[in-house]
Amino acid sequence: MSIIGIGLDATDIPRIEQAIRRYGDRFTCRVFTEAEIAYCSSKHNPAPHYAGRFAAKEAAMKALGTGHTQGVLWRDIEVIRGGGPPRLLLHGGALRRFQTLGATSSFLTISHADTLALAQVLLVNAE
Repeated sequence: MSIIGIGLDATDIPRIEQAIRRYGDRFTCRVFTEAEIAYCSSKHNPAPHYAGRFAAKEAAMKALGTGHTQGVLWRDIEVIRGGGPPRLLLHGGALRRFQTLGATSSFLTISHADTLALAQVLLVNAE
């Protein structure tokens, strides 16, 4: 197994909460997929969940080595839950970059503290 890329991000939860309050759907619909919005909105306090996903997207862009360039858009990186730990589902430019790098799998971890959401992404080639 070879490590292809690694990314780490820390996102301030109050900053995300303020962006949601100030911009509402303009912010959430630009950054998050419909499934992510449904998941976060279903929570009693959605801000930490949005911030965790925001951090995961930033960490994934760092692992891909693109940031917000090379056709990698916010909604190209989706955090999904399926009865286990969170996973990444890549679309569009993020998926193309993932394949170009020769990655075959990704690992994601998200953690929250009072005012901080952390995420780390590891891209590997398991062949």
